[in-house]
Amino acid sequence: MVDRGPQQWELLERDDVRLRSSRSERVARDLIMAARLPDHGARGRAQVLSLLDQHGARLAHRATAPGHLTGSTLVIDHQLSKVVVLLHRKLRRWLQPGGHADGDTNLATVALREASEETGLAGLRVLLPAVDLDVHAVDHGDQLGEHLHLDLRFVVLAPPGAELLGNHESLDLRWATLAELEVIADEDGIIRLARAGMAAAREAGLSGVS
Repeated sequence: MVDRGPQQWELLERDDVRLRSSRSERVARDLIMAARLPDHGARGRAQVLSLLDQHGARLAHRATAPGHLTGSTLVIDHQLSKVVVLLHRKLRRWLQPGGHADGDTNLATVALREASEETGLAGLRVLLPAVDLDVHAVDHGDQLGEHLHLDLRFVVLAPPGAELLGNHESLDLRWATLAELEVIADEDGIIRLARAGMAAAREAGLSGVS
């Protein structure tokens, strides 16, 4: 762990008490407030907190409009040289692992769960606090129509020798260097996440952690 002001980077195991699922609006709020965002992230944070004021814990449910909470991850190999990207089956785009909160306001738990399910990797650990917050419009073609994903993003560290398995949600899954990601990605958000996540992982001293 590396001291940075009042908080430290903390790498949590799946069974850590702080990764228990929650239905409390306060848990989501605390994670959003603690996220280490660049100055330009203040607007997105204020937007999400305002929606949380309006909807409370219901913001973690996928039926909530005009948007709802999601959690996603930058999965990094233990040498901090590559990240996991998946070719989303429906969207046909290279994205980071992530998904809907489905009522769980502990977005760190949501992010770790989604990373485990979508990569098939065992032994993943999540770094707190979050390193990115992205608000973007999506449309799943259902009755909800276009709405916002309020996506809190975390770094997740893979163990040595981790082998990708994937699941039905992706057409392909791969490890990519930052340079490779910059070629295949079609939006700035994932590039921003990769840069912020790699910087956080280095600052937290995760290189070579087993």
